[in-house]
Amino acid sequence: MQPQWQGLGKVQFSKWQGLGNDYIVLHVEQLPFELTPEHVRLLCDRNLGIGSDGILLIGEQTGEARFPLRIFNPDGSEAEMCGNGVRMVARKLKMEGSIQGDTVYLDTPAGEIVPKLGEGYQVTVDMGIARFGGEKLEAFDGDCVEESLHAAGRNFTFTFVDVGNPHAVIQSPWPLELVPLHEVGPMIEEHRYFPRKTNVEFVRVLGEHDAKVRVWERGVGETRACGTGATATAVALVKTGQCQSPVTVELPGGKLVVDVMRDWRVFMTGPAEEIYHGDLSLEFLAHLE
Repeated sequence: MQPQWQGLGKVQFSKWQGLGNDYIVLHVEQLPFELTPEHVRLLCDRNLGIGSDGILLIGEQTGEARFPLRIFNPDGSEAEMCGNGVRMVARKLKMEGSIQGDTVYLDTPAGEIVPKLGEGYQVTVDMGIARFGGEKLEAFDGDCVEESLHAAGRNFTFTFVDVGNPHAVIQSPWPLELVPLHEVGPMIEEHRYFPRKTNVEFVRVLGEHDAKVRVWERGVGETRACGTGATATAVALVKTGQCQSPVTVELPGGKLVVDVMRDWRVFMTGPAEEIYHGDLSLEFLAHLE
C-alpha cells in the first residue's frame, strides 16, 4: 500500500550544532506525516539518513513568541529537555522571523523553557529550578547527594540532578580520557535507581569555577556536548561545595557557562549555529510504510 503522503514532494529541514552536538530541526506544520520512532531512527542514521544526535520538532505557535517543542533521541525515544537544542530552536525562530524580540517561550515535556538571544551565536537559557530527587529516582528519600551507586563491578559516588531530565553526576575515579564510558555508561543509564533511565556525567574539577566532563546521553550514547549535562554537572558541584557559581563546564566539543542561583534556578549560556538547510525527499521514508 502506498503511503498517503507519497508524491507530496519534499520537506524543509535545517541542521544545527552546539559545541558539536548536532540536531535536525523541523516544523510540524511542514510534515505530512506523524514522526514515528522508525522515521526518527532512519533520519538520525549517519549512513542511511541525514545523521544527527536527535530531532527537534517545533510545533505551531500558540502565543506571542511561544512554541511547543518535542525532542527525539536517535533511538526513537523522546527526551524531556535538551539544553543545546533549545538554543538552536531559539536562534532558528529568530532567523526565520517567527519572533520579534530576543526571548522565546518553549513548552517542552519538562515544562516552560525560556531561551534569550545574546550577541553573536550565544543564547542564555533559563533552565528552571534543579531538583535532587523526585519521581525520576527510586530508592532514595529526599535529596540524593554524594550517594553510592554500584554498576559494572564498581562503586561510584554520584549526585542526582533533575533539570527537566534526569542526570547522574559522578566523581570520576579515572582520568577523564580513560573513563570506559561505552562500558559503564549504558549500565548506569539503565540502573534500577532510574525508572526513566538517566543521563550520565563523569566529572573532574579543575578549579573553583571550572570543571571538565564526559557525557553518556540517555538514548544517544557519548556526545561531544550536552547542555543539560553541563547544567546538571555545575549544579552538583555547587551543591557539594566543589565549585562556586558561575561554573565553566568544558566538554569535548567546547565550553558552556552555567550560573547557579541560591534557589537552584539555573541559567546556561552557549552557542548555537546553523550548519545547513535543505529539502528532505519523502521517497526516502516510503519503505517504512
